[in-house]
Amino acid sequence: MTARATAQQRRSGRWIERWDPEDEEFWATTGEKVARRNLLYSVLSEHIGFSIWSLWSVLVLFMGPEYGIDPAGKFFLIGTATLVGAAIRVPYTFAVARFGGRNWTVFSALLLLAPTLAAFAVMEPGTSYTTFLMVAVLTGVGGGNFASSMTNINAFFPLRKKGWALGLNAGGGNIGVPVVQLMGLLVIGVVGAGHPRLLLGIYLPLIVLAATLAALRMDNLAPVRNDTRAVRESVSDPHTWIMSFLYVGTFGSFIGYSFAFGLVLQTQFGRTPLQAASLTFIGPLLGSLIRPVGGLLADRFGGARITLWNFAAMAVATLVVIFASLRESLPVFLVGFTALFVLSGLGNGSTFKMIPGIFQAKALARGLTGEAADAWARRLSGAAIGLIGAVGAVGGLGINLAFRQSFLSVGNATAAFTAFLVCYALCFVVTWAVYLRRPAPAPATAATEPKPQLSYAEV
Repeated sequence: MTARATAQQRRSGRWIERWDPEDEEFWATTGEKVARRNLLYSVLSEHIGFSIWSLWSVLVLFMGPEYGIDPAGKFFLIGTATLVGAAIRVPYTFAVARFGGRNWTVFSALLLLAPTLAAFAVMEPGTSYTTFLMVAVLTGVGGGNFASSMTNINAFFPLRKKGWALGLNAGGGNIGVPVVQLMGLLVIGVVGAGHPRLLLGIYLPLIVLAATLAALRMDNLAPVRNDTRAVRESVSDPHTWIMSFLYVGTFGSFIGYSFAFGLVLQTQFGRTPLQAASLTFIGPLLGSLIRPVGGLLADRFGGARITLWNFAAMAVATLVVIFASLRESLPVFLVGFTALFVLSGLGNGSTFKMIPGIFQAKALARGLTGEAADAWARRLSGAAIGLIGAVGAVGGLGINLAFRQSFLSVGNATAAFTAFLVCYALCFVVTWAVYLRRPAPAPATAATEPKPQLSYAEV
């Protein structure tokens, strides 16, 4: 195929050949409008993806005694969907550069039909646990939409806007969790817990709508390419793994708590499906709405500072939840748990803002300036974002497995929350030690040139 034919093919597929968001004139005249349009439809598709990924956090509320599945088995169904959603984020990250952001958004949205139709077919008493487990595996594909969406939107926006843009993109996606829980509440409240297929039927046309709008309104960026060297560099960079650990503490908490909250209320506090569903959505909704605020605060004050004190606040909220669990006080438990949701959402925004900032700081420390520094930072941060998002989501699996083991061992969630408290304390220490502790200046000598100190305090 000739170069001319290739270019024509790309134009017909909504490909943008030139994209330079760091150029202020380009951004003001062309880039911002296009970037915001793609952000809007990316959020819609990712939103539906999160709803399908978190489907089992709602479906287990429909599964009464007639299904023959105990709480440990339900936690395992939720954990299975979490694990698959985390693992699939890695290939989804690189699919954007391989197929184009618009093209992959359309495909990944339509792929959500598979788990939704499968759940519609099997959701009734008498279905084997293995069958439910296989459908839970399928719902994991919804978790991948986050990684491809974040990688795509990261390429559209300049560094100075990434905190806001990534926070809004992720927050709009995250809000798919409380929305599906609200829809579950509506179904249970109107027709009872015996009609889970009604919830699934609501989402089938929404999936088609999201894919159609993405096809009509989104664009592919031709300059975005899979860079295997950047992938290797990001994998070997210790900051990728440090940020993955911190993201386990923020996003892992958010998605793990979102999936498990309703089941914890049923199991530990004896709530009915309707009572649990009426409370489940509140925390995820607040956590989703505040994620862009975390990005904005990070843009202004530095992501590391916001992340540090956010982990301290999460530890305090966890102490409140442990106290409530020991006293079996549902009102205090709800206050502490809701605070954890809000803080995890805030931390999601601030940690993701840190990623491009860290690689920008490293670019400057390497002696790069201007566009060369921006290009190097985009390459590395784009490659790192997918991996960090995948590892962070594994934290959601850890949350659900910890709850499962805690209920099996002691009959309540107190032991699990104690483990989470230790995790937040470690995250606080790591954030301070790596990104905020000022390095001691190197001693000056006549024979050596002064080297710039690499500081991440402003990321």
